[in-house]
Amino acid sequence: MERKKTNSEKILSVVAPAYNEVDGLDEFYSRLVEAVKDLELQLEIIYVNDGSKDGTLEVMSKQHNSDSRITIIDLSRNFGKEVALTAGLDHATGDAIVVIDTDLQDPPELIPELVRKWTEGFDVVNAKRIKRKGETAFKKITSFVYYRFLYQLSDIKIPKDTGDFRLLSRKALNALLTLREKHRYMKGLFAWVGYSQAEITYERDERYAGETKWNFLGLLDLAFEGLTSFSVLPLRLASLLGFLSAFAGLFFAIIIILKKIMFGDPVAGYPSLVVLITFIGGVQLLALGIIGEYLGRVFNETKNRPLYFVKDIKPSDYLADNKD
Repeated sequence: MERKKTNSEKILSVVAPAYNEVDGLDEFYSRLVEAVKDLELQLEIIYVNDGSKDGTLEVMSKQHNSDSRITIIDLSRNFGKEVALTAGLDHATGDAIVVIDTDLQDPPELIPELVRKWTEGFDVVNAKRIKRKGETAFKKITSFVYYRFLYQLSDIKIPKDTGDFRLLSRKALNALLTLREKHRYMKGLFAWVGYSQAEITYERDERYAGETKWNFLGLLDLAFEGLTSFSVLPLRLASLLGFLSAFAGLFFAIIIILKKIMFGDPVAGYPSLVVLITFIGGVQLLALGIIGEYLGRVFNETKNRPLYFVKDIKPSDYLADNKD
């Protein structure tokens, strides 16, 4: 597809990371192109192949061969969605940048509404999910609780019920790209940069094809990532729990001594000792675990490794022109 570019036109970059999404990519592409065809913006599509093991890269390449607006970033291995998303944002050349998954749970048809908010002057436009189709009751409940828990505990107010689907202005993206931390909780980073933010609501669809790549442990790890990246409250809670445990132990010891002196009661033996040791040991291990989570993140940051490596880039006309 030929691109006719003028000096005054603006570019909309759509960043779409993918991992083993071969069955839905063509449908995603056709719906995306149809959704934005009436916008007075030039379209740039940036696919990030995050180490897919199926035919995802081949489908991307076929689309690239027929549409010069497509860039493919092929990472050297699977780095995870947060890093893959960063790789796509690093290569986006647009004046406005939309982040969206290729599984079509987030409908491309909402992009014009995101763009409309951007033209009104907002730098970040979040898409809030008011309904989640095709998900288990357990996942819906845990997600509902988690987002509100994180909202209350984090140092910044991370929008509730909001995933990665959103629009960023070039100004907001440039600020975001200066944040190169290794443990990347993108939902928090989007909120941390600030700027003027707006919100639209939508009902999230079921996956178009395939199965989710997230399992319970992966989601749990992501939840810890968000909490430890944007709050030191767990460390404070560990300190508070240690203080309360020590105070309770001291209070219990005073009661035992007074009962022995005043009433001659025998000191409780083995069972109470086992309970106390187990309780105190559990508190100590919990506190050490929390400290370990933060220390592990400090350790990873000090290694200063690159976020990702790119195996190959198939540039769009926009990216090629930018390099020139």
